[in-house]
Amino acid sequence: MGALAVGGTGLLPSTAQARQPSAAPDSARQQQFTAAAAKYHVPTSVLLSVAYQESAWESHDGLPSRSGGYGPMHLTDVTPAMLAGGDAGLAGRSELASAAGKSGLHTLRAAAKATGLPVRSLRSDAAANIQGGAALLAAYERELVGDTPADPGQWYGAVARYSQAEDGPAAAAFAQRVYKTIVSGAARQTLDGQEVRLTAAPDVRPAAAQLNRLHLSAAAATADTECPPAVRCTFLQASARSLQVSDRPANGIRIDTIVIHDTESSYDSTVTTFQNPTSTTSAHYVMRSADGAVTQMVPTKDIAFHAGNYSTNLHSIGIEHEGYAVQGATWYTEAQYEATAYLVKYLSMRYDIPLDRQHILGHDNVAGPASGYVSGMHWDPGTSWDWQHFMDLLGAPLEGDQGVGRVGSAVTITPGFATNLQTVQVCPSDDPTGNTVTCTDQQRASNFVYLRKAPDPAAPLFGDQATHGSADGTDRINDWGSTAQAGQQFVVADKQGDWTAIWYSGTEVWFYNPDGLNTTPAHGVQVIEAAGTAPVAVYGSSYPDLAEYPAGFGASTQAPLNMYSVPAGQAYVAAGPATATDDYSPSTGAVLIGAKKMYTIQYNHRVALVYADSVSASTVPSDD
Repeated sequence: MGALAVGGTGLLPSTAQARQPSAAPDSARQQQFTAAAAKYHVPTSVLLSVAYQESAWESHDGLPSRSGGYGPMHLTDVTPAMLAGGDAGLAGRSELASAAGKSGLHTLRAAAKATGLPVRSLRSDAAANIQGGAALLAAYERELVGDTPADPGQWYGAVARYSQAEDGPAAAAFAQRVYKTIVSGAARQTLDGQEVRLTAAPDVRPAAAQLNRLHLSAAAATADTECPPAVRCTFLQASARSLQVSDRPANGIRIDTIVIHDTESSYDSTVTTFQNPTSTTSAHYVMRSADGAVTQMVPTKDIAFHAGNYSTNLHSIGIEHEGYAVQGATWYTEAQYEATAYLVKYLSMRYDIPLDRQHILGHDNVAGPASGYVSGMHWDPGTSWDWQHFMDLLGAPLEGDQGVGRVGSAVTITPGFATNLQTVQVCPSDDPTGNTVTCTDQQRASNFVYLRKAPDPAAPLFGDQATHGSADGTDRINDWGSTAQAGQQFVVADKQGDWTAIWYSGTEVWFYNPDGLNTTPAHGVQVIEAAGTAPVAVYGSSYPDLAEYPAGFGASTQAPLNMYSVPAGQAYVAAGPATATDDYSPSTGAVLIGAKKMYTIQYNHRVALVYADSVSASTVPSDD
């Protein structure tokens, strides 16, 4: 989770440096809270606790959170671009403008009016941001009780309103967390070296009855947990803004994919973030590192905003794992792997999802929804998620008799993990924990092989077109475009000595593969080729044609990814049979099934889609 500029987000310059805590902690932010509380007559404990729940007192250097919130007070200013390129993946969808226009997602602009401070200051300056939050709390309190009392307990209604929740239970849950912090106290040093403390106040009694004055709606009944008996599971409802209520698959929307994520923050922080009423990101499940405990946050029938691509969200279930992609091997515990395996097998049986890497994806394998968003797609769970071990736990092992067949056959990438040592560059902006001070090269167990432009260890790495144009790739840990990952399947394009070439991202790339050490022949898989002599367009979504949308449905825009194509003469492995294009109207619950079909293919490190009528399909014989 965390700010847009860190963790599992898209590629960042290797020169980026994270701000590090100072040797001597600074008390400036504590003083800013005290000054803002005095200026707007807000109890300091209320202001501090609200900010602690919203941001843990971090400023995030003026960058927005994944929910579009700025600064210590998490003042929101959600733009259509954030929802188009964020976890909702609403690029090209008709509801994009209305989803971003909701008043609860623009508290930063309301705070600017309340304080008279410029919007840019509220975004980038922590002191101004804190004043903005204090001004909003004071305004809410005056509307509710007509004054700004000194008793922190009398601010319960204003705190609940600050959450911007659309229903009473969500607002109450936020207020209860705030008052629990007031009672117990908190202290921490922020990533930019600010020492902030909230002294415990055990005698504070919150006036919870004030919630009724907000006249919020009652929340819909939450679902029972959907977990196998072997997994310890609880249910906490995610923000209503981070999902769409649906009735999958009964309404005709297939569920055929499970997406594995990591949180880029702690388990508790992730659950709290997803519950935050202004959150526009969620997942169906969150898995704890220490013991594999699970919190379900979205019923599987509903559409969670987790993958950054609405078409993927429409057909998938998202599972978040406590951990950090850059430190994955130390966070992805055996308890977590095993609990997730139980859960995935349960979901697979329930929804008939194949247990293979074509349907069990990492977030880093999800297609970008439109050309402008490919480079910013997330790269979690990263290079340290042990796909081969995980698939073994699912009873669907990736490896068999290792080797590589003839040119034109298909292979599964199976390099092992513990013995597959690869060197990656890790930089401060890859690591939201702040533990990486400078860019360093690290050799570590990995789930991928590097792809080069020629069969030579000195040859340049392949660079993905969306992130590098025609330039070479890098060994930066978040540079997914130069890697093929365990379980992915490709067609053999050539062989030369210890090297194997595959068709990848519209070109021929090479990886070191002595005696087929890093591959297993893939038999019985379906491959596609261009049906004619012209390159085939590649897509990141699967919406019907505009002419197929009925009046009032709200048409989504379908456009090819302009940096990619399948040239004539190349072949790519399909995830399975072609499926119909489709779309969903969250306002009416209507489902539209298009006349055309599309194949999902393993195009590069990510999957992509091609129209079935633009390609020819064949099956690699089982005895090839």
